[in-house]
Amino acid sequence: MDPLVSALKVSASGLEAESTRLRIVSENIANARSTGDAPGTDPYRRKTVSFASEVDRASGAATVEVQRLGTDDSDFTIEFDPGNPAADDKGMVKLPNVNVLIEMADMREANRSYEANLQTTKQARDLISATIDLLRASQ
Repeated sequence: MDPLVSALKVSASGLEAESTRLRIVSENIANARSTGDAPGTDPYRRKTVSFASEVDRASGAATVEVQRLGTDDSDFTIEFDPGNPAADDKGMVKLPNVNVLIEMADMREANRSYEANLQTTKQARDLISATIDLLRASQ
């Protein structure tokens, strides 16, 4: 298969995977301070994304796919907040196991990977256009 088409397939799979990653990171950040509905209930649990390398049978190119969406089983943060509706009888509230600094770092990395895949797509498109222009000029 044409290497430029393979490059497009690889970068398209990367765009899709990083788009999913950005969506999950956004969900985590949006729920970083959410609590349970009632005293003692668990709050939002941080979501994770796992990637896997797949071989595209048509092109033979190694692409990336979202292998699974999971949850982080680390402990919740417990904070003293007796005025919170989710506080137990001791005034303690369970908060999500989301660290906003880690999520922001993940978001930055995912954004850069997305941009790199987008740039690869643009370069492949430009090379395909240049090839078509050369073929037209030679006729």
